[in-house]
Amino acid sequence: MSLLSSPNSDPTSVVKKTAVDKDLKRIAQLDKAATRMGLRNLDMGFGLLFVMAVWAYTYLQSGTTDGYAIIAIASIVGAYMAMNIGANDVANNVGPAVGSKALTMVGALIIAAVFEAAGALIAGGDVVTTISKGIVSPESFADQSIFVSAMLAALLAAALWVNLATLIGAPVSTTHSIVGGVLGAGIAAAGMTAVDWPVMGTIAASWVISPVLGGVIAAAFLMFVKVAVIFKEDKVAAAQRWIPVLVGIMAGAFSVYLVMKGLKRVWKPETPTLFLIGFAAFAVAYAVVRFVALRDTSNIENTRKSVGQLFRSPLICAAALLSFAHGSNDVANAVGPLAAIFTAVTAGTVAAKVTLPLWVLAIGAIGISIGLFLFGPKIIEIVGEKITKLDPIRAFCVALSAAITVIIASGLGLPVSSTHIAVGSVFGVGFLREFIVNNKIGPPKVKRALPLTSDGETPAPPTQDMVINKWAKAKKRRLVRRRYLLGIIAAWLVTVPASAVIAGLLFLVVNAFL
Repeated sequence: MSLLSSPNSDPTSVVKKTAVDKDLKRIAQLDKAATRMGLRNLDMGFGLLFVMAVWAYTYLQSGTTDGYAIIAIASIVGAYMAMNIGANDVANNVGPAVGSKALTMVGALIIAAVFEAAGALIAGGDVVTTISKGIVSPESFADQSIFVSAMLAALLAAALWVNLATLIGAPVSTTHSIVGGVLGAGIAAAGMTAVDWPVMGTIAASWVISPVLGGVIAAAFLMFVKVAVIFKEDKVAAAQRWIPVLVGIMAGAFSVYLVMKGLKRVWKPETPTLFLIGFAAFAVAYAVVRFVALRDTSNIENTRKSVGQLFRSPLICAAALLSFAHGSNDVANAVGPLAAIFTAVTAGTVAAKVTLPLWVLAIGAIGISIGLFLFGPKIIEIVGEKITKLDPIRAFCVALSAAITVIIASGLGLPVSSTHIAVGSVFGVGFLREFIVNNKIGPPKVKRALPLTSDGETPAPPTQDMVINKWAKAKKRRLVRRRYLLGIIAAWLVTVPASAVIAGLLFLVVNAFL
């Protein structure tokens, strides 16, 4: 019986039902939008509470000090910057682990928050450089008030730019943001001659060097894993042979990375000591992982997915260590200018390096963790899931590339961005996937017998012309979303100029009031 001839198939009722379904869908969409808006407002409310708590604590610390109002404003701006660092920059450390399903979003947020705060408080250092990367000398400023205005303008400009980048979904370098802020405020306060342009040139070069180097190293490791393990007929045996080596390399690289970047303010060993630390970490990790790999691979299936799960635990450790090193390094982006303002106001001293009070360091550490929890998931999803599809193997290569690239760049004296390295590594493994898939690279496939025709005879194999036509019609697969590639590159290119322009304008306003 046809639909129209059935007793319940009145065309009018069908149209009404369709209209009702559409209305219900619209209501559901409105409910979801309202829920998202409510959660966003709730997050902003919690962020505002943190800022007010910072203001209250600042009052207790310096309420009777001359210039208290300036210190209070600087503390609020520093807290705002710290939250933006947590919302944007921390995604680079845990995004690949979340995208590969090695960590849940909640688990990643907890691990990142704990290790970011630990890195900031334990290894953030008690002395920080106030003029980021040495691009402007403190002696260039006419007097103390000009210096305070410039630092406040630079900090606020960097925070505003990172906030805007987070809203549009672009992972950017907070270090480059504060560099741009200092550059713009320095030019507005002391003129073009106050800037060390050769230093700015090396920073600009890092815009290209960081992502390209990270992408190449990540792609190289991924190709090695595919050739040495995934493309092998006996994947389990290959995994038993090579996974301990790869994890050992990661342990050695991260040990050196952690000492060079995460602990640089509390311990600076010589180069031979660094080599010894890296080799010792490699040897220990190799021995432990080889024992574990032999045990854990005894009953697993000989598939890519099963072998890939062996990379999950090292990947989680990498995310934690990256977060620790990031917290110890980038907390200075939020509290360095704040500490400079506090010292200039209370001690009347303008210096390139200042003592960092514990309460100032705590503002940075807590602010990064709060910003990560409230606003971080958006950038984490973009880095881990939306640029390209990640699994534990690809994410492992991204994390390993991040550590090795920083070590290489530091050895060459190049200032690089951890954000650019991590995101460049994600693009690197994505484009390698495209190349492998579109060029049919991999182990030879077993030829299957052609199915018999209805009369029981074997059909003739496809002719060469048929194969050529099929390939001509086939489209190249795109496994990297180009819109994210172009958008992120654009954000990277304008980060320093945008922060500089904002800072220059803010300096004119702030200096007029102060």
